Amino acid sequence: MPITDWPPGERPRERLILQGAGVLSDAELLAILLRTGTAGRSAIDLARDMLSHFVSLGGLLHAPVNELLEQPGLGPAKLAQLAAAAEIGRRCLAERVSQANALSHPDAVRDYLRLSYGFSVRETFVAVYLSAQNRVLAVEELSRGTLTEVRVYTRELIKSALRHNAASVILAHNHPSGETEPSRADRDLTVTLSKALSLVDIRLVDHLVVTTTCCTSFAERGWL
Repeated sequence: MPITDWPPGERPRERLILQGAGVLSDAELLAILLRTGTAGRSAIDLARDMLSHFVSLGGLLHAPVNELLEQPGLGPAKLAQLAAAAEIGRRCLAERVSQANALSHPDAVRDYLRLSYGFSVRETFVAVYLSAQNRVLAVEELSRGTLTEVRVYTRELIKSALRHNAASVILAHNHPSGETEPSRADRDLTVTLSKALSLVDIRLVDHLVVTTTCCTSFAERGWL
């Protein structure tokens, strides 16, 4: 049954307006973005199917375009709406990061990195450059790798940090496997990069391993 045939008090859009977005399920919020269903399938039905296939909202919003377009009822227009919603969320977090003291409010940086890179199917190595006041100057991808590894070049990190006039750096990379425990190679690389940065008076304040659900901090482990 189309959502337009539902009682007004049960329709997701009307419920959102009257009661607020917080009362809606993930499927209902997604249905509002999809707007319409297909023959015999409401937008809610499509939303539930997609959430089942991609496991979560995050998995859906970060899925490859070709995989999304394979979903019944999801064409270019709906795909654009989903991509816009995901980008709005990312930019809101980016604003929060740019306005916060990265060391006094580390959750802002971690949430941004987790949302931006935690769902990536390839390992991505990222640098967050900080000013002397611990404000975020820039966030840059240094390299992208495979499902299990990524190469990082010390010279490129130092060159980029100096270009941004950074006083300190937070490094981060994702584990597509979902494993949050840093590897021995991760720890060895961190020591190498920390020593290299110190030669140009730039401090490595943390290295974060991010996944879809959490974030592991080298600093909190006492490894920096």
